[in-house]
This record gives sequence, structure tokens and C-alpha cells, in this order.
Amino acid sequence: MPLSGFSEFKSRIASPALLAIADHWQQVRRERPMPGWSDLSPAAIAAHLKRLWVFKYDRATGEFIARLAGNRVMMRYGKSFRGTPLRDLHPAVIFEQAQAHMTRIVTEPALVRCSGKLFRIGDRVVEGERIALPLASDGYLADGVLGASEFKHTPVPGAIELIYDRMEWFSV
Repeated sequence: MPLSGFSEFKSRIASPALLAIADHWQQVRRERPMPGWSDLSPAAIAAHLKRLWVFKYDRATGEFIARLAGNRVMMRYGKSFRGTPLRDLHPAVIFEQAQAHMTRIVTEPALVRCSGKLFRIGDRVVEGERIALPLASDGYLADGVLGASEFKHTPVPGAIELIYDRMEWFSV
């Protein structure tokens, strides 16, 4: 069950970078439930772009298509991110988890914060913090997900496996 809204979500964020991204999301949504992709200002969050990842949601098919990834995210996948369906970025079991979580973000809509174990590369587990927030072109019907991850950069080669350790859900 989601906890209370944005203020509770914000109070749980530890990373200053993720907090700045969440504050920007809140600022540009104005009185609407959610901001759209075009409302975001790259200049306002320029220092944190390397942490971002964004997916466009196709409501008709239920598919998420990668739209943008910061360089820390791109380095982990080692292939083109933009335009790639979520299902092509992960093995089946990881895709199913990611699909379910992102679908919840856009359909409720909801905010989510993950902490602890974020992903595995080979036998190495990377810990940190991750947030994901819904986007809506019209301000009301979610059609995308804005996410950001904060972790200690570890240049270890290998396939990435997302981990959903401690998840907290919040209403928009």
C-alpha cells in the first residue's frame, strides 16, 4: 500500500542528487498531479543528468521504451538505450519485475524509492538509492517514468541484474 504523498516520499530520500531531482519534478508539476517530459528543465538538473533514466509508456501496448539514460546508466548496459524496449534490456525474470514496478508507477500513479541493494554485476552487489516518478504529457494520465539512481560508481564489466531490495511506495 502506498504511504502518504510527495512530502513523505521526499522525507525518505537520502541522496542530495535524488532529492534535487524529486524537488524539480515537484516544482514543474505545478498544480497538476504529474509533470510531462517537456516540463523538465535539463538546465535545472544538469548536475544530476548522469544519474537519470527515462522510459516512455505506451498505454495501448503496455510497453515501456527507453527514452534517455545518463552516462552512469549507459555504461552499465553497454549498448544503445534510447528507443530500446524494456524487455530487450533485461533477462525475462528481471524484465517481469521491472515491468510490474513501472506499470504500478504509471497506473496508480505512484512514486517509489528503493534503497539497499540496487543491482548485481557478476558476483558483485552494488548498493545505493533509486527513485522513480511518473510523467504525464497532459499532467493527468501517466505516459512515462522518470528515474534516477545513486550508487558508488564501480567500473566492473558484466551484465547488470536489477535488484529490488527495500521498496517504499507513495501516492502522487
